[in-house]
Amino acid sequence: MIRGVSRAEKRACTLAVAVTGALVAFFLLQMGWLDSWEAKTWDWRVKSMAEKGLASDDICLILVDQNSLDWGKEVNGWPWPWPREVYGVIIDYFKRNGAKALGMDLLFTEPSAYGAHDDTALGKAVAGFGKVCGVLFLGDHTGSEQQWPEAFPSSPFKIAGIKDRHHPPFLHQFVFPRASFPIPEVSENAALLCNAHLEPDPDGIYRRIKPFGIFDGRHLPVMGLGCFLAGSGDTHAEMNDMKLRIGKLAIPIDAKGDAFLRFRSNLNSYSTYSAAAVIQSELQLREGKNSTIPDGSVFKGKYVFLGFSAPGLYDLRPCPVSGVYPGVGIHATFLDNLLSNDFIRHAPLWMSMMLACFVSFACAASVSYANRTMVVAAFPFFWMAVPILLSLVAYRQGYWLHLMASEISGAVSVFSGLAMKYATEGRQKRFIKSAFNQYLSPAVIDQIIAHPERLRLGGERRMLTIFFSDLQGFTTISESLSPDGLAQLLNEYLTAMTDIIIELGGTVDKYEGDAIIAFWNAPLEIPGHAQQCVEAALRCQETLARMRPDFYSKTGHQLHMRIGMNTGFAIVGNFGSHTKFDYTMLGDSVNLASRLEGTNKEFGTYTMISEFTRKELGNAFAFREIGRVSVVGRKEAVTVFEPMRQDDFSARSEIYIAFADGLALFYEGRFEQAHEIFSRQADRDPPASAYAAKCRALIQNPPAQWEGVWRMTQK
Repeated sequence: MIRGVSRAEKRACTLAVAVTGALVAFFLLQMGWLDSWEAKTWDWRVKSMAEKGLASDDICLILVDQNSLDWGKEVNGWPWPWPREVYGVIIDYFKRNGAKALGMDLLFTEPSAYGAHDDTALGKAVAGFGKVCGVLFLGDHTGSEQQWPEAFPSSPFKIAGIKDRHHPPFLHQFVFPRASFPIPEVSENAALLCNAHLEPDPDGIYRRIKPFGIFDGRHLPVMGLGCFLAGSGDTHAEMNDMKLRIGKLAIPIDAKGDAFLRFRSNLNSYSTYSAAAVIQSELQLREGKNSTIPDGSVFKGKYVFLGFSAPGLYDLRPCPVSGVYPGVGIHATFLDNLLSNDFIRHAPLWMSMMLACFVSFACAASVSYANRTMVVAAFPFFWMAVPILLSLVAYRQGYWLHLMASEISGAVSVFSGLAMKYATEGRQKRFIKSAFNQYLSPAVIDQIIAHPERLRLGGERRMLTIFFSDLQGFTTISESLSPDGLAQLLNEYLTAMTDIIIELGGTVDKYEGDAIIAFWNAPLEIPGHAQQCVEAALRCQETLARMRPDFYSKTGHQLHMRIGMNTGFAIVGNFGSHTKFDYTMLGDSVNLASRLEGTNKEFGTYTMISEFTRKELGNAFAFREIGRVSVVGRKEAVTVFEPMRQDDFSARSEIYIAFADGLALFYEGRFEQAHEIFSRQADRDPPASAYAAKCRALIQNPPAQWEGVWRMTQK
């Protein structure tokens, strides 16, 4: 007896697979083995979702680009590095036009090669503006200073909430033991000294930045934050709840002390100008001429960043939106995020794991409960696409939702589920195929495999349409053939008939020599099973008619097949021993179909159905009533019919109508009148000939009580 996987077993397998997927994902996540892949998915999200329109209008970039270098050399004869008084010209231009603050991403750590006056000119310009942020470089192993120079003013930037090196717990992430300071002319006159140190992620991509650094107890803002502080005049902040707060603005900080940047689509998201254009404009304005930049008021109230973008100046860094991004652009992005209050935050770990658990369970359930290959492939694909969509939605809301954990949990669940399904349901499917492939069509076997719960073996009462066939006079034919010839004939005949039966959804019960026993509507329900059975019978007769000339040439005999069919309840299932069994049927309805096959002999017909099958067919075929018969082993009489194609009925309708008239007289016991009608058709219609002989016998020996029933005396 075949037993499918129970619901309880399937639920247990699904849960085990889902838990396995979630645990594997959690383990890999905790070990950090998903970080590099997660970073790549993050860069994809940034490129897909970054928007130029979100960039703050309060930020401008001045870039020392290749055109600026070429202009400086060709027009002014400036080799690189430029004289520092050139930067003083730039500073004077933004002072003239009312810029809110200027951040210079340039390290002036050594005296100018052009002499002390060059440094003095730069220092004078810095002091004159009053809102210039100079930069120093903090490092773990690089930098000439290990203490704050006594001659330099201390940093005015103060952060409340930092008590010592151990509070908050990630405070050590901000502490640097070494520093490289700019020249005194800059250090003493700048509004703030800012940390220019940028550190990439392990894969070399710049995605985050520390908002401040600590050197020798002094708090030093990153340049983006320094520009904001210089422009606002507020140099105090507070650290609490994993956030650095400056007034109403807050910078979320992760466990490593980093602020996660939300990049815009590209550097052109900000108003960008060439350093050469700024220098030319200031010099032209000093001479009373029209400037290269027509309207300097565009810089009024703006935060301005000065940095490098020329390839030879080595300040191009890879970031999520570009493989070559100026370092000053990263500082500008920080200030942009601060002004827009849209830093990226890490989604809580529990949220990522809940999503991973959901995807793991959904994929496991899809694999466990889906039966069709396309469904098994499509549903896990759908559920694994859900985290991708949610990660994009989370990005839009400002969160980094861990994606790879969900994808890994889903993938592990899919592969584990498929393996477990193969080990459990696969074994069942292979057994079903081996048990049924001899007598069921592949389509029916596929349905059984897809819905094993609908297959109840071991015996069940089911409405069936039953088919019995036998070759007329086959014993005589077989005696005239050699064993090989007989086997070849039978194989050819049985193959042709079986193909038709299986094609129309029938189940072949068994072969008994030349006889075929089949039934419809088991093991699976087949709508219109009676119609399918009769259609199969008619096709078998038509196929045999085409094969008959070839069989005649081989045997010297005309092969005719008699078919009997009946519809009724029967017991169907596996019957036999524990090791050897047959899927077969038992019951009175089966016996009646067998008797109708033999009843064809009495009437000279070849295809016969019972009244029970006739009721199921409607107008699907043409019929003629053959009579009321009482077969051997059955007390009750049954009306039998000969089914046929509508064209065949129309071609012989005159004969069939006359036969029906004679049959009506026969039922009434008017044998002489019936005999007269049957006799006129006897040479053209075998059933009429049979009835003519029957009427003659009844005329000679009238029955004492007539019921209109033809009683069979042999099987």
